[in-house]
Amino acid sequence: MSEKHRLYAGAAIGLVAAAALGFGVARLTQSPVPTPATTQAASPAASNDRLVITSQAIATSQITVAPTTSGDLDAAVIASATVEATPDADAVLTARAPGTITRILLRIGDPVRAGQTLALVESREASQIASDRASASARVTLAQSQLARERTLLAQGVSPRADYEAAQANLAVAQADARRAGAAAGAAGVSGDGRSVAIVSPITGRVTAAAANLGQYVAAETELFRVADPRRLQITANVPPVEAVRVRVGDRVELSTSDGRSIEGRVRAATGVVDPQSRTATIVVTPTVGANMLAPGQLVQARIFASGGATKGGVVVPQDAVQTLGDRTVVFVRTPQGFRAQPIRIISRSGGMVAISNGVSAGTPIATTNAFLIKAELEKNVGGEE
Repeated sequence: MSEKHRLYAGAAIGLVAAAALGFGVARLTQSPVPTPATTQAASPAASNDRLVITSQAIATSQITVAPTTSGDLDAAVIASATVEATPDADAVLTARAPGTITRILLRIGDPVRAGQTLALVESREASQIASDRASASARVTLAQSQLARERTLLAQGVSPRADYEAAQANLAVAQADARRAGAAAGAAGVSGDGRSVAIVSPITGRVTAAAANLGQYVAAETELFRVADPRRLQITANVPPVEAVRVRVGDRVELSTSDGRSIEGRVRAATGVVDPQSRTATIVVTPTVGANMLAPGQLVQARIFASGGATKGGVVVPQDAVQTLGDRTVVFVRTPQGFRAQPIRIISRSGGMVAISNGVSAGTPIATTNAFLIKAELEKNVGGEE
């Protein structure tokens, strides 16, 4: 090997040694690469059931934290209700025959007695009905005379019994026609002179509506007046089905008006049927004290002290604290880092409070007001959003 070749070989060996030394130094001085487990532990990724949030963020979001309480769940059921006249205390008065209104005797607000006339409608049909009644009465009189004559002739042996029996049958037919004509006249309210039909109230109360005008022509069955007895009232309350099953006949009810007045009542009946439109069951309440402060059509709030299914000695939380997360019913328990979703089982609901079991014990701090914000944030995490 020449001197020149030995020089090139030495240089190459030196370069290789320098590269090896540099790689070793680099391995000793660089930071260790974190393992996947270390990276996961260091990242702030939250579980689907846990939310990391600071106390300042909780205050900013106006999320209220309060401890659960123990005790009896208030058995009261709160429901909106409407004051109505009982079915036998509200009457619709119509014209029983077409004609012209010739007299109006009462106006809105006037008291009225059962059987009292409110208006008169002059009608041709009234005249025809009166004529039929008079004709039927005359036929009865004639048939009675014929029967008396046949009875005398039969007693004298002049007339056969068949003629007497025929006279009896004619009288029975005439009397039946007279009863029919009299019933028709009574149903139409035909006046004594036979020219008009009277609009008569079937109940005692007050006139609550009057659509009749003097000189107006009205068809048969046209509504002219409404009469209601304000002393006979009932209140219909719309109650969710889950609450309606706890209500019993005779349960005490407290009714509150918009101006703060309170009226006592009792549950009279429950329909037991859910309305397909409102998805509520109807509870019928009868006022017992203070009914004179109510009027038909008035809206009130009913507090029904249901005697069935009240929870005793349970854990009670506000309705706002209970949320649905996926297919679970949960409350959000306060933790040092934020909140944790805790599945629960609902026993009953009443008056904005919920009795729960199998989840939290009394005194556990949970999110109440604006708990839905926590639910929304957890659902975002499930969807992969930051």
